[in-house]
Amino acid sequence: MADSRDSLRVYNSLKPGGPVSFDPKDPGKVTWYACGPTVYDKSHLGHARNYVSTDIIRRIMMHYFNLDVNFVMNITDIDDKIIIRARRRRLLELEKRKAHSKEKLQELALDAFRAYAKSSLPALVDDGSELDPSNYETKRDVAYGKVLAGGALTEDGKPGEAEAKIRMHISNMDAAAKAIKDGQIFPGAEEVLLPYLDSLYKETFDTTDQSVFTELTQTMEDLFFADMKALNVLPPDVITRVTAFVPQIAKFVERIVDKGFAYEAEGSVYFDIAAFEKAGNRYARLRPESRNDKSLQEEGEGSLSKNLGGKRSPSDFALWKKSKAGEPFWPSPWGNGRPGWHIECSVMASEILGSSMDVHSGGIDLAFPHHDNELAQSEAYFFEPDKGEHTWVRYFLHMGHLSIAGSKMSKSLKNFETIEDALATTYTSRSLRTVFLLGKWHDGVEISPEMRSHADSWEATVNNFFTNTKSLLAEAAAKPASSGVAALSLNDQTSKSDIATQFEQAKKDFHAALCNSFDTPQAMQVIAGIIKDANIHLKTSKDQPDLATIEAIARWITKIVGIFGLDENAAPPYDGLGWASAKVAADQDPAVAIKPYTSVLESVSAAVQELQLNSDSIKVLLEKVPDAEFQALVDGGVRDIEQLALPYLRSVSSLRDELRKLVGTVTPEVKKSILALTDRIRDVDLTNLGVYLDDRPDGQPSLIKFVPAAELIAAREEKAARERERIRQKEEARIAREKAEQEKLAKARVNPKDMFKDDRFSAWDDNGLPTKMKDGSDVPKSQLKKLQKEHQKQTKLYQEVVGKGS
Repeated sequence: MADSRDSLRVYNSLKPGGPVSFDPKDPGKVTWYACGPTVYDKSHLGHARNYVSTDIIRRIMMHYFNLDVNFVMNITDIDDKIIIRARRRRLLELEKRKAHSKEKLQELALDAFRAYAKSSLPALVDDGSELDPSNYETKRDVAYGKVLAGGALTEDGKPGEAEAKIRMHISNMDAAAKAIKDGQIFPGAEEVLLPYLDSLYKETFDTTDQSVFTELTQTMEDLFFADMKALNVLPPDVITRVTAFVPQIAKFVERIVDKGFAYEAEGSVYFDIAAFEKAGNRYARLRPESRNDKSLQEEGEGSLSKNLGGKRSPSDFALWKKSKAGEPFWPSPWGNGRPGWHIECSVMASEILGSSMDVHSGGIDLAFPHHDNELAQSEAYFFEPDKGEHTWVRYFLHMGHLSIAGSKMSKSLKNFETIEDALATTYTSRSLRTVFLLGKWHDGVEISPEMRSHADSWEATVNNFFTNTKSLLAEAAAKPASSGVAALSLNDQTSKSDIATQFEQAKKDFHAALCNSFDTPQAMQVIAGIIKDANIHLKTSKDQPDLATIEAIARWITKIVGIFGLDENAAPPYDGLGWASAKVAADQDPAVAIKPYTSVLESVSAAVQELQLNSDSIKVLLEKVPDAEFQALVDGGVRDIEQLALPYLRSVSSLRDELRKLVGTVTPEVKKSILALTDRIRDVDLTNLGVYLDDRPDGQPSLIKFVPAAELIAAREEKAARERERIRQKEEARIAREKAEQEKLAKARVNPKDMFKDDRFSAWDDNGLPTKMKDGSDVPKSQLKKLQKEHQKQTKLYQEVVGKGS
């Protein structure tokens, strides 16, 4: 749709500040490496944020800026998390197979329970007393009550990832404590048993058979790509897996060692940051402020690297790790070991894309140390003296992460919703993509009801515009040429209406937004704005609307939502109008495909004939057969089911419109039958097909609108539920009124002379008003005044209800 040259600018993490000009090494072509998932668990909405936003940018590059993109993604199928998870799961399976007595199993779970507390929730055991399920809750509430109540660990701090991790550990301990108390160890105590069993048996775990790891990773990789397909994320052009590149990784590391930028120590190989910088290179170019962040360095090294020794500097990072007992291994010049986390991407990206690539992307949390270490080791590999710093990556794009309750969504914190669950319960692919489009790709996104409401509103605006435009065009196409309706043609460039001018400006504004580092929030606002302008035009130009421009706007928006990946049924070049509808399969008879629509016409026609109406217009409509119009569409190559169904739907709608006109000319009994039939046509026959008839005033024909059947049925059921509730409330009100009348009548029958004859008083006058209290004292004046008012009110009521009838 557009040329990116001299226009597109992007945020580049290598060059802090505003967007910079996007100039690929080879004009018109883009080489792109994206950090893929570590496949040890199901993917969650945080992954969706990363990969959907990446996919949106990739689609815009390809289908809007017409760039030829070669997109490579890696799968990390071996690392510390995978090793630990796979090993622990296998050890748990083996433990379950053992013939433990109930007492032995409970003792094992209790040991694991205490070990987990000592490791993950040390405040539970700080007082030195022995922890057990009976005193656990008391200790928990004392030690971590503030965090459980939503507070922070520190007095002046805000709750974040540290607090989320504590809550996760407490959740595991809660489940284990209950399991031990109930004597049902599995599955309740599994989360505390996993690390405990690993501590007991990892040294003797046999890793010569690597199927224990590949079974996990293959399963999770399949689930990941199933999730990506469900989110309408385009598959990578090339997929690389770490385990398929281990020999190349060893050679890559060996060359870095030979160049003097890495060294071997105790079977592991470390990158020498000091030597790298001494040669004139820069380290931590993406996050220089984080280069001495010990926690990030340790996270980058992985939990299994804690006891590796021999580093010259604490900041040096592992390129090759000596494998310890219980870990998989591959041969290398330094002995059996496995790749470091960062080296995998350097090797795979360089193997596929060469010594330099245009784009490298990933989540913002990968900037340091992962991407900074990738840069350093890759630039060391390709470094040549006297040639200056090597450019391995031209543009680094970092996607903002997704957060919930102030914490980054992550597997390790277990504060995530899987993509599978989210799509099954809360989101559609379109609604989730819309949420991400409404936020800038490099900014963080906080899950909130407001965010979802904004996305739903935008989607509804587009849905309604597509539906209304198609209805208006279908109506115009059905009218004879003499009707005065303007010809519909996208090639008509003579329109000078206000909406045409507004449309031209909208396209310019949209282009400017995408050129400004893929500013999709602004682009989405432009789309909503031009739809608003179009709706105003249609409302103010009912007699002669500029339908040619309205159609052009709808087709332009169709192309854009296709480019954004919002229509999973559409394919480039996205030249349709509205969301892609079902097509007749190549081997299917069109007449069979539209049978549900022809059946409705047959049913409606039969019902109208049964009314035996004396109407020439109804007779003409019943005799009109739309088969010829349908066949002309088929002969013209039309395969869109909506278009093929329109002749039959117009016949149904016309019959219904004519019936509505006759209502005022028939007997009450016939009127009742007509109204029942017109409601049935609208609310049952057509609703079940995903067709809505929009009734209009002043004798105008109903507009035929295609709306997903599920939405129409849901709206029908909601309407029925509201009617049932109205009837229920009306009945409750009637019962309440009757009860009130009965209570009033019962009260009215009480003679005012007897109303105060109770044990509160001991004497009364002739009218029944109390004169003495129970103890013989006079009734206080203040109380007597109140009693007199009540007596007068009851006297009046008694006379009205009882006296009149006596």
